[in-house]
Amino acid sequence: MKNIAILCSGGDVSGMNPALKRFVEYALEKNLTPYFVYDGYEGLIDNNIKEASYSDVSGIITRGGTKIGSARSSRFMQKKFRQCAKKNLDALDISLLIVLGGDGSFRGLDIFYKEHKIKFCGIPSTIDNDINGTDYCLGVDTALNIIKTSVDAIRDTASSFKRAFIIETMGRECGYLALITYITSGSELCLIPEKKYDLNTYEEDFKQQIKNGRRYFIVIASEGIQQESQEIADWFEEKIGIESRVSILGHIQRGGNPTVKDRVMAYKFVTQAIDALLEGVEEAIICYDRFGFNLKGIEEVVNNPHKLDRELIKLLK
Repeated sequence: MKNIAILCSGGDVSGMNPALKRFVEYALEKNLTPYFVYDGYEGLIDNNIKEASYSDVSGIITRGGTKIGSARSSRFMQKKFRQCAKKNLDALDISLLIVLGGDGSFRGLDIFYKEHKIKFCGIPSTIDNDINGTDYCLGVDTALNIIKTSVDAIRDTASSFKRAFIIETMGRECGYLALITYITSGSELCLIPEKKYDLNTYEEDFKQQIKNGRRYFIVIASEGIQQESQEIADWFEEKIGIESRVSILGHIQRGGNPTVKDRVMAYKFVTQAIDALLEGVEEAIICYDRFGFNLKGIEEVVNNPHKLDRELIKLLK
């Protein structure tokens, strides 16, 4: 029997626990011995690696976050600690590794592979949905549904008090969450890093809308735009003449009960990863696009910038 390990790195997402459940069950089905690495790359360095069983994943499919913990490891950037990580894997005869993470996690994994040739598959897991080569990352659907619920609730207050609300989403330099929320929430304005804007071009239109009876505005702003959300709120008060508030959704977007889509995607991502490793793949990121699942080399993924779908950007006013 071969030994296979899984770890979560970087920001947690809803969908990681369903992925862990599938990992244990499918590994055992394929006569592999599954191991959990606790607290990401930190766990690799500290040898916090334990064999996993069915009892470890019982009841976790409904929970957000990750049972085995995650972390951002500055130590893993140093060669001596990567050597330590490899020795710990060797001591347990672990020859296969699955990593759930984002861009930074995969960059570290790329270096680790080049140095030690540990066979691996990466599963894109970030609500920012900013990994090159894949149209979908684990956790995105749950995050979008959390945002949807929040925007719908804020709309109630906005309409009651005749206010403008600037609702800030996560995304770093990627406006995917904001853009999809804008499309599906019926908001009045969306500001994302991928598209330049000038608030003054909206001034006359928004004033006219108020004259015609509009009571409130909902603005979806990605955290990576050129202005702070409070500056946009101040603009609404000073230029449009409507009371304004800022609501930064923050880490609420990363938690929550995983949606059906994220549970299914977790199941499929892990299945693809284990199958690929058993078929002899040495290094790959499991990607998903309109053609289905496919494998991409890690260098193709980490060395090319992610670009938001142009067709989605065209949907902006």
